Amino acid sequence: MKIAESTAFVTGANRGLGRRFAEQLVARGAIVYGGVRNPASLDVPGVIPITIDVTDPASVAAAAKETSGVSLLINNAGSYTGASVSDGSLSDIRLEMETHYFGTLAVSRAFAPQLADNGGGTILNVLSVLSWVTYPGYSGYAAAKAAQWSLTNALRLELAAQGTSVAALHVGFLDTDMVASVDAPKNDPAVVAALSLDALEEGTVEILADEDSRQVQSNLAGGVPRLYSNAG
Repeated sequence: MKIAESTAFVTGANRGLGRRFAEQLVARGAIVYGGVRNPASLDVPGVIPITIDVTDPASVAAAAKETSGVSLLINNAGSYTGASVSDGSLSDIRLEMETHYFGTLAVSRAFAPQLADNGGGTILNVLSVLSWVTYPGYSGYAAAKAAQWSLTNALRLELAAQGTSVAALHVGFLDTDMVASVDAPKNDPAVVAALSLDALEEGTVEILADEDSRQVQSNLAGGVPRLYSNAG
């Protein structure tokens, strides 16, 4: 796709990776809607704030009605509760699913008609290396990201008929507020946003933004023994 002169809608555009996407889309000549729960929190020059809570279907529908001409949808909004599937709060685990799976589904369905009206357009779903592997302390989040990955593949197949390309971004930890407490190497969100937009313009549908994602993907064919060293 061509980003210059396109119209983009980015969820979670007020901070972290979403903010970097919004900034770089403006710099590349796109019209940009920034989807946020609180419009006052969005201060990126040139970005049009749109109220949206991806976990609220009515809010999603209203956001789609408030916009026009969208040809690039970036499903970036995220949550991280740290809930464990074995003993974590069910409400926290549900929030992860509502945000990453049902939220992505609702937003994609709401904006699909606009994408179709604009030649099909492109959807980018921000996933994670944890779409493919899980660890203690991240299992609730990883389960939701795995579901979102499956959803991404399904949308790619089902929206192909209207000419919509659906891409997935897989990446490890990003240097953002959401994982500020995590003591691990982190990727620069500005770098990840830039390489993702470059990949979209090249027509790439599976974007591996770092070595962690490339390594885990390469181990998928080896099954559980390759992914988990302590597997029985």
